[in-house]
Amino acid sequence: MSTDLYQQGIDKIQELTASPDDNPTGEMDIGEAFKDIAPDLTKYVVEFAFGGIYSRPGLDNKQKVLTTITALVAQGKPQIGMHIKTGLTVGLTPEEIVGCIMHLIPYTGFPSVLNALTVAKQIFEEQGLTVDTTGLE
Repeated sequence: MSTDLYQQGIDKIQELTASPDDNPTGEMDIGEAFKDIAPDLTKYVVEFAFGGIYSRPGLDNKQKVLTTITALVAQGKPQIGMHIKTGLTVGLTPEEIVGCIMHLIPYTGFPSVLNALTVAKQIFEEQGLTVDTTGLE
């Protein structure tokens, strides 16, 4: 069962990141940097987070990633960048990502939103994307 759950997790990561078979996790950091001190971390991330949670029915990939972005903004976690990239890969628009982050101001506060917007802006610039701000001034 464990091997099946691991493969299911790898398949879901590839689906979310559009990663090739020779690099199935793409830019997603799943604990590889800790193999020397926690060699089983990657297994837990792949099996639990992606083989179990991300593979559950009920939400589509866009909804799952938007929910993840929301949680990471609220917690102020640095993994926000990785999941903004994943959001773009699964079809979220820059406007949807920024809209989600801005919607969090009354719930998470300005510092969390400013930090997330800084990361989003950097990623959009790296990918040559712009945000349509028509009607927001």
